[in-house]
Amino acid sequence: MDRQSLREQLIRRAVHSAVFSMLGLLAFDVMGLVSEARANDESERKANAQQVAPDGKPRPPNVVLILADDLGYGDLGCFGQKLIRTPHLDRLAAQGMRFTQAYAGATVCAPSRCCLMTGLHGGHASIRGNQEVKPEGQIPMPADTFTIAHLMKRAGYDTGLIGKWGLGHPGSNSTPDKMGFDYFFGYNCQRMAHEHYPPTLWRNQEVVQLDGKSYSHDLLTEEALQFIRDHRQRPFFLDLSYTLPHQKLQVPDLAPYEAETWDSNLKTLAAMITRLDRDVGRLMSLLGELNLDTQTLVIFASDNGAAYNDSLFAHSGDLRGRKRDLYEGGIRSPSIARWPDHIPAGDTSTQVWTFWDVMPTLAALTGQVLPTKGDGISILPALLQNQVVEHPPLYFEFHERGFQQAARIKNWKGIRQSSKGPLELYDLERDVAETTNVAATHPEVVAEFEAYFREARVENPLWPIKDKAR
Repeated sequence: MDRQSLREQLIRRAVHSAVFSMLGLLAFDVMGLVSEARANDESERKANAQQVAPDGKPRPPNVVLILADDLGYGDLGCFGQKLIRTPHLDRLAAQGMRFTQAYAGATVCAPSRCCLMTGLHGGHASIRGNQEVKPEGQIPMPADTFTIAHLMKRAGYDTGLIGKWGLGHPGSNSTPDKMGFDYFFGYNCQRMAHEHYPPTLWRNQEVVQLDGKSYSHDLLTEEALQFIRDHRQRPFFLDLSYTLPHQKLQVPDLAPYEAETWDSNLKTLAAMITRLDRDVGRLMSLLGELNLDTQTLVIFASDNGAAYNDSLFAHSGDLRGRKRDLYEGGIRSPSIARWPDHIPAGDTSTQVWTFWDVMPTLAALTGQVLPTKGDGISILPALLQNQVVEHPPLYFEFHERGFQQAARIKNWKGIRQSSKGPLELYDLERDVAETTNVAATHPEVVAEFEAYFREARVENPLWPIKDKAR
C-alpha cells in the first residue's frame, strides 16, 4: 500500500471512530433523558400514592361527588339491574364500597340538593320543595348559608360545580359563585335542565350560547374532565351534578340497545343511563392517567328515586315507591364510594347515611370543625373501616301532594300522608318493601314517631303545613 492510500484509510478510520463516538454519546444522553423521565414519572406516582403535594407537604384527597338525576335504587347492575348495562359503575362498586342503606336528601330535586349543600335535613333546610322563579331558576337559599363548597374552600380546595344547580335564580345571592364554588358550568334552572339540547347554559355569571344541537350531558362531561386536568396539582372538590336520566327522554343514539324489541322510550331511557355510566368510566380513566387514583375520593349517588315506573326495568328494585314518594323507593340512593388504599375494595356496607351527612364527613376528612352543628354525622369510620356508626333519626318531608312526613328511627320507618292522617309503621329489617303496616301492634313506637315529627321541623313561612297540594 502506497503512502497516499494509507493516509486516506487512516483518515476514514478516524472519521468513522469520531462518528461512532458521537452516536454513542448521543445514545447515552437519550438513554439518560429517558431514565430521568421515567424516574420523574415514578417519583410523581409515588408522591401521589403517598398523598404528598409537590412542595412536600401532606396533601388532602381530592373529592369528586357524582350525582345522577332521577336514577332509581335498582337502575345499576351492582344494585340488581338485569337489563340496563352499567359496567363502569359496577366496576366502581367492585373497587370501592356499595351502600345499601344510603338516602337522598328528599324525594325531589331542589330540597335534596339543599340538604347536600347545607348538612341540614328537610325540617331545618331553607329549601323544602321545588319552587320556581320566573323566567329562570328556583327560590334561593339565604345569602349567609354555609355550604359544602365553603367548607372545602376553607380547607384549601379548588371548588367546581358542573351540571345542575336549582338553588337560586340568576342574579340572586344564591348562585354557585356566591355559594363557595370557584367555577360553575351548567344549568342554573332545574326546569330548563329537562331539555338536554338547550339553547344556553351558564359559565359562572356568563350565558353560553349554544346551537340547540349539542347534547348537554356530553358538554358537562368534557368540562368535568378539563376541570380535573386544570386542577390536578392542587386539592380539588368537584360536584358533578349530571342531569341524566331525568326527562326529557333524549339521547344522541340508542347504543347499545338499538336491536332490542323494547318500547322506544325504554330504549332511550336505558341508553341515557348507559351513557351516564360510560362517562363515569371516562372520568375514572382520567384519574388513573393523571396518577390521581389513590388521592381521590369518588362518591356516587342519586338525588332521589326513579321517576319512571315501567314494568320492564324494576327501577326501584325490591323497594316500594319512586320519585315523589316517601316510601323507600323514593328516597334510597344507589350509592358508591371509592378511594383506593383507603376504602376496602368490594365491600358492601349497611351503614345508614344520607345527604346531610356528607358535609360532616368531609369536615372530618379535612380536619375541620363546622361553624354550626347541622343534622348529620361523620360516616368516615364506615368509609375507611366498614365500621357501622349509629345514626340519629332521619327526617323527610314533602309538600307537593299536601304535607307529608317520613322518618327512620333505627330499623323502624314511619310515614304520615297528611298532617292529621294516621301514621304508617314498617319494620325495615323484616319488611324492606314496606308491605305490612304494623302500627296497630306497636303503639309505643307510633307514639315515638308522633313525638319526633312534632320536634323535628322548624316552621318556615315558605313551607307551611298545608294538606292541600301545592
